Amino acid sequence: MAKGLLAVLTLATLTASCAKIEAPAASDAWVRLAAVPGRPAAGYFTLHGGKADMKLVGVTVAGVPRVELHLSRMTAGDMMTMDATPSVDLLARATLPFEPGGRHAMLFDVPAGLTPGKTATMTFRFSDGETAVAEAKVVSAGASGPE
Repeated sequence: MAKGLLAVLTLATLTASCAKIEAPAASDAWVRLAAVPGRPAAGYFTLHGGKADMKLVGVTVAGVPRVELHLSRMTAGDMMTMDATPSVDLLARATLPFEPGGRHAMLFDVPAGLTPGKTATMTFRFSDGETAVAEAKVVSAGASGPE
């Protein structure tokens, strides 16, 4: 009887684990505040693709009125520039990092109450209607990431 119960519990655990892979997810979220008050902060995270290819079409951060997706890149003259992008492709079951010097979210008009050590809820919207939520640790300007 114990072996049968163990088999059922193992199967249930495996089924639950596989179900989690079906939907896109976000992890390792953090927000770096701007060095100059009033300037945009930057949001970083890792996306995990679901069962099908899709696009990240938006990010919201609790209390922040505007968030844009951006891509940093080097120009032909070796200058760093940023471009806003309306969406980002996320392949099925792929891992896609948003990190300093690359893809990131720009947070505009960050409220004064969002200070280092606090967390901010980030919600990610995908082209298939799915959403994912991650808690982002807030760090000070110049921090290389959450500790």
